[in-house]
Amino acid sequence: MKRRARRAAACALATLAPVLVRLVADPLLGHRLRITDGDRTLDIGAGPTVFVALLASLAGWALLAALERSGVRRARAVWTGAAVAVLVLSFLPLTGEGMDTGTRATLALMHMAVAAVLIPGLTAGSAVDGVRTAARAG
Repeated sequence: MKRRARRAAACALATLAPVLVRLVADPLLGHRLRITDGDRTLDIGAGPTVFVALLASLAGWALLAALERSGVRRARAVWTGAAVAVLVLSFLPLTGEGMDTGTRATLALMHMAVAAVLIPGLTAGSAVDGVRTAARAG
């Protein structure tokens, strides 16, 4: 599979992963994902879940491609470090008020599901792998 197709598939699967977590948490376990801010309550539905996961996936792909094209040494390692840092930072809003433990846990699992698919999915077969494969063959 070509690199572009593999990365597109990784983005698609990373977009699907939090939806699957949400399907288990919401309809099957009966836990609604809600965040309360004073008088307002935000229900986190499938639409925003898909949108945010797709946006994060495409941004990750764009950053990795930019690092590879700009000739950054060890672009894959740099990108992986950045992706892990973004994952860690994505947990910060979960420490705030306005959500119960079930919502926090579900959102954390959704973030981890995206990262678990996206990080290995985008870095597999990157330009670094191609260089290593060519070096072994030669």
